[in-house]
Amino acid sequence: MTDRRAGADSELDRAYRWCAQVARRHYENFPVASLLLPERMRPAIAAIYAFARQADDFADEPGPSDTERLRLLDDWHGRLLGVRGHGGEGDDLVFLALDDAIHRHRLPVKLFEDLLSAFRQDVSTRRYGTWAEVLDYCSRSANPVGRLVLRVAGHDDPRLDAQSDSICTALQLTNFWQDFGVDWRRGRLYLPADDRDRAGADERDLDAGRWTSAWRQAMDVVVGRTRELFARGRPLCAAVPGRLRFELRLTWLGGSRILDKVERSSDVLNRRPRLTPADAAVLVWRTVTWRVRRAERSRA
Repeated sequence: MTDRRAGADSELDRAYRWCAQVARRHYENFPVASLLLPERMRPAIAAIYAFARQADDFADEPGPSDTERLRLLDDWHGRLLGVRGHGGEGDDLVFLALDDAIHRHRLPVKLFEDLLSAFRQDVSTRRYGTWAEVLDYCSRSANPVGRLVLRVAGHDDPRLDAQSDSICTALQLTNFWQDFGVDWRRGRLYLPADDRDRAGADERDLDAGRWTSAWRQAMDVVVGRTRELFARGRPLCAAVPGRLRFELRLTWLGGSRILDKVERSSDVLNRRPRLTPADAAVLVWRTVTWRVRRAERSRA
C-alpha cells in the first residue's frame, strides 16, 4: 500500500486497518478479503466490505425508525459523493480508505450507488410479487460486489461480469433461502408471491410456525432456479488467473453446499441450515482438487 503522506503509520494505513477489522468482526457464509486473495487486493476489498456492511446495518439493525434509516443511508450516499457526514471516527476511516480504493483501482461509483439503492429498498419493501422483482433486487444488492472484486483484480470484461453476476445473484438467493425463518420473523419474505400462490402456500402457516408441504414445494422451485444460476456462473472460477480463482472456487462451493442443505432441510422456517467444520474441510479439499468441466474448457 502506498502512503499518501510520509510515515509508516499514516492515517490511510490506519483507515485500511480499521476496514480489515470490520471485515474480520462479521461472520458471513462466504470469505471476505480472505488470505486466499492476492495481498494487493485485500485492503480495497476490506474497504468495499466495510462500506457495504455499515450501510446494510443501517437498513437492518433494530432500533431506528424507517425515516431515520433512510436518513442514515442518504448521509452515507453523500459521503460517497464527497459530502462530509456526521458519523464517528470509524465512519471517517471507512471513507478515507474507500476514497483511496476508488481512485487507485478506478472503481465505478455507480456500483456503490446500486448497493445503496438496494439497502433503501430493504427499508420499504417486505414482499416480492415475481421472480423478476427478486432478480432486480439482487442485481443491485449482490452483483455490484462481484464486479467491484473483478475491477480490483484488474478485470473489466463483459463476459466475466455476466458470470460474476450469476454467482453473486445465486449467493444472495441462497442467503435468502438459508435465512428464510430469520427474515420471516423480521417481517420479510423474499420467496415471490406468484411461486407461493402456485404451490398453494399460505402465510398463516408461517405465522403458526408450520413448514408445510406447500411451502416446501415453493422452496424447491426457487432452489432449482438458484442452482441454475450457480451453474451459469461456474466458468468464472476457471477464467481468472492466480489466487483469485481459488477464492472464487471456495465461494462458489460454499454457496452451493448451503443450497444443498436448504434443499435437504425438512424445515428451513425453524432450523437455519449452516456450514459445519466438517463442511469446511470438504470445501477446502474440493477447492484444491477443482476440475474444469469440458464445456468450460471449450469456452476458455
